[in-house]
Amino acid sequence: QYPDSAATDLKRALVEALGLSPGNILVGSGSTELIRMAALAYFKPGDQVLIITPTFGEYEIACRIAGASVTEQRLSPEKGFRLEVNDTIELIQKHRPSGIFITNPNNPTSRYLSRNAIERILVNSQESLLILDEAYLTFVDNSWSSLDMIDRGNLLILRSMTKDYALAGLRLGYGIAHENIIDTLSRILPPWNVNAVAQQAGIIALKEQDYVKQSQAKIKEAKEYLITGLARLGLPPLPSEASFFLVKVNDSPAFRHRLLEQKMLVRDCTSFGLPGYIRIAPRTMPECQQLIKAIEKIRGG
Repeated sequence: QYPDSAATDLKRALVEALGLSPGNILVGSGSTELIRMAALAYFKPGDQVLIITPTFGEYEIACRIAGASVTEQRLSPEKGFRLEVNDTIELIQKHRPSGIFITNPNNPTSRYLSRNAIERILVNSQESLLILDEAYLTFVDNSWSSLDMIDRGNLLILRSMTKDYALAGLRLGYGIAHENIIDTLSRILPPWNVNAVAQQAGIIALKEQDYVKQSQAKIKEAKEYLITGLARLGLPPLPSEASFFLVKVNDSPAFRHRLLEQKMLVRDCTSFGLPGYIRIAPRTMPECQQLIKAIEKIRGG
């Protein structure tokens, strides 16, 4: 049988988990599909879109596909990659963008915006669609909920089940928004966009909240181990509010290559426009211990 185009059972499980109405949820083949669909639905040639960078490169790709131009607000390492909301509002007033992309927490900087910051941006961008990507929200301590903000009518929240439940190979995510936005996106989604296996996996995963809590605890422990170990080696990570963090090194491509020779993989952030930085995300404790040993070898050599 073909998969259920509406992902009815999975949507029902999400409704129960989130306390929302079915009309507020749209399931996608990973949040990347929903990013592209939102761009195609809401942006047209000649439009301006504001993107807070450094960030996930797919936002700009989606804008280019739709024919829109991109304006960046770039977070600076000198200011600890903190977003200056007043500057954001100035850019909105100047360019009147059709859309705004914000990742919260940000990837790769791991900085997390407050509710007040997002509210201020929403209030000052009523003619724009704010796309708030919360792919890494599960890994934030003391996170806040944005779900009640969808009634404003210009907010699309994106979440990723592939990261929350280790389903990356299946591609599964969902969008949360006012019914009008969900209806608009539903009209242009490809039929059978989420395969039947992914839908069933999502339903099962939503029942495994104990697994999520255990994973959060293990990741937190591994992250603290890495932070302590790296600081001891003279590579203190930057402030981080998600599961991953940035580390400043002299030559990020060379550093990554030397780790790769020891079968350790980290992200060289040159592609994010951050040469000299690597991004590290904790895995299992034995793997984290291996990484510290590999870096000790590099620093010693």
